[in-house]
Amino acid sequence: MRKIEIKKTKFHLQDDIAALYEKTITKFGSGAKIDAPKEYLGRKVYVLIRK
Repeated sequence: MRKIEIKKTKFHLQDDIAALYEKTITKFGSGAKIDAPKEYLGRKVYVLIRK
């Protein structure tokens, strides 16, 4: 079951989560990228940009 709530400055996500990790965005050519383990190829992901 998926449940997402967004209220002003609070974010609540309720879903079946396989893993959670934090990465830093790095430069890649004229853009940027986030490295992820190969085991997550083809998976849907959530990317949250923090202030």
